Amino acid sequence: MNAPGLLIGAARSSSGKTTLTLGLMRALMRRGLRVAPVKCGPDYIDPAFHAAATGRPGVNLDSWAMDAALIARLAARASEGADIVIAEGAMGLFDGAPGGAAGIGASADIAALLGWPVVLVHDVSGQGQTAAAIVRGIAGHDARVKVAGVVLNRVGSERHRRLAAEAIEALGVPVFGAMPRNEAVSLPERHLGLVQAGETAGLDGRLEALADFVEAHVDVGAVTETARAAPSPTLPRFAGEGARRRTSSATRETVVSVPSPVRSRLLPTSESMRKPGTPGLRKRGRDREGVLPPPAQRIAVARDDAFSFFYPHLAQSWRDAGAELCFFSPLADEAPPEDCDLCWLPGGYPELHAGRLSAAQSFIKGLRRFAQRGWLHGECGGYMVLGRALIDAAGEAHEMAGLLELETSFAQQKLHLGYRQAQLAADHPLGAVGFRLRGHEFHYATVLREEGAPFALARDAYSDEERPAGLARNGVSGSFFHLLA
Repeated sequence: MNAPGLLIGAARSSSGKTTLTLGLMRALMRRGLRVAPVKCGPDYIDPAFHAAATGRPGVNLDSWAMDAALIARLAARASEGADIVIAEGAMGLFDGAPGGAAGIGASADIAALLGWPVVLVHDVSGQGQTAAAIVRGIAGHDARVKVAGVVLNRVGSERHRRLAAEAIEALGVPVFGAMPRNEAVSLPERHLGLVQAGETAGLDGRLEALADFVEAHVDVGAVTETARAAPSPTLPRFAGEGARRRTSSATRETVVSVPSPVRSRLLPTSESMRKPGTPGLRKRGRDREGVLPPPAQRIAVARDDAFSFFYPHLAQSWRDAGAELCFFSPLADEAPPEDCDLCWLPGGYPELHAGRLSAAQSFIKGLRRFAQRGWLHGECGGYMVLGRALIDAAGEAHEMAGLLELETSFAQQKLHLGYRQAQLAADHPLGAVGFRLRGHEFHYATVLREEGAPFALARDAYSDEERPAGLARNGVSGSFFHLLA
């Protein structure tokens, strides 16, 4: 059975979606409900807060990168064993980009595909009855999407609340609550968004305060009833659902959900990946639900405050297909386990820890040893660490692994943001030459030097022009591209 769900949306960014979402999640958990968290769109930071608020891993759903079957699969998986699904939207409810797999990447697409009603959180600072005109426009913009009600945010007074609420209710749209201006419940931020959940001091106390805040100003029961009252969508079951899972140690996590003969055929090892034109690579591709197979049988994944941008849905789908994930911490000067076939360096904040990473010689030398026998791949921050040097925001240069001819700088910052579609420039553990991937880019680094054969040819959502992206050399690859699907 699929749990009922709802989506927290807004007219724009910084309207209060995260405040309402986290407070609602923790409030429902305190009431004894099992809450499944979802984040719409490409985002690594919010899902970690969702997991902390609910005690369950989060999942990203993205209609630009994912087709409808994959979205349904991930939503069904997320709702297993849950009483309710709470999804946090991204930006404005209808914001997106053209050329997507199942939509434009808008949160509205996810609500429409899964039949989830939308609870609109609306920042009424600087307006009164005009809030009703905005709500009317949003509620009538897309017939696929049902706006079940509104929560006002940044209300200045009782009179302010009445002006906005009465005008909205006159439309026949319920107002579930009004949250006053209160900077005390805000979470700390930095250049890529919120400070990461694992780095936020007193996080549990902050989540409890958010739950108290929402309970005091929002009719939580009425909000959750909108999910229960919505027609329950029928989501397809997927291969591996209900499969038996086991954990073999604290750091190595193995899921057996396909027979061993199938697994050995699908998942390349370090020996097979070193052979050009490996038949196993050329035959690999997405399954009928759009799921990418694991890039290897045994995958070492860097995980700490410098390398935290690794999508949970990728990790879970790779486990479901029989891959083993081994986590290690570069900041603790740990080398990638040598019995793995591929090392995956996710994005994160290496620029904030460049000195420590450069001094972590067990880690750096371990990467160089691993490159002699296995495959190394870096995304964004991980890509920069595979290069020769990383210059931090203060202008200090730090020596990195030197496995790719790449030098990057945060002393000169420029925003790079948006969806990307990439096709592999050569055979790779992710697929054969020409295989297409969907993802995104979000960073402030400036490339000072990038020399060599590209990892992929990529284009953004607004152009048909494909440009070289990243580098690949002798079993070491990377780019600023974050893989979504």
